[in-house]
Amino acid sequence: MDAELDRILDDHYLDGLEDRSMVQVRELRAECQAVETQLSYLRRLVQGQHDIVTGEITRRQGGGDPDDVHGLVERLPEILADRIHAPGPGRLPVGMEPRELSGSLVDRLDAITATVQLESTGAASVDDLLGVAAELETLEHDVSSLRRALFDRIDPLQAEITRRYKAGEAHVDDLLTGEG
Repeated sequence: MDAELDRILDDHYLDGLEDRSMVQVRELRAECQAVETQLSYLRRLVQGQHDIVTGEITRRQGGGDPDDVHGLVERLPEILADRIHAPGPGRLPVGMEPRELSGSLVDRLDAITATVQLESTGAASVDDLLGVAAELETLEHDVSSLRRALFDRIDPLQAEITRRYKAGEAHVDDLLTGEG
């Protein structure tokens, strides 16, 4: 995903957009949307890990036994349901299934979660858990920033497609014939 992100976020990615064919504009939009779907999925994984870690911190601070992993497991539905309605306008994903996740952001998530195994949180101190929670929060912010940057590419691509339809430069029939 790193190479795709670098290419898409390059300052010149949208250069000459008006001169590109409709097929090319749609391909650029589809590429951006595919990477955004991956980032969206990764963001939710990071949020889920963060929610579990902060749930364990809260449980411990409320007097929960560090060795009682069963107590954490029982609360997982409650913990993970907390972010069902995210703030902001939201966008429906174009594709529901991201490609396999890879790259530096995934490596960061793996490194963070390797420091405290969620299946054996009893071995971790509250300070360890707080450190992991902070790292996960930072990673979530980084992933969210990249998603916003992708929308800064998707929106002009969508606007160009819409402009072409409004100006009569593109026709719905072109979608069926593969032209445009």
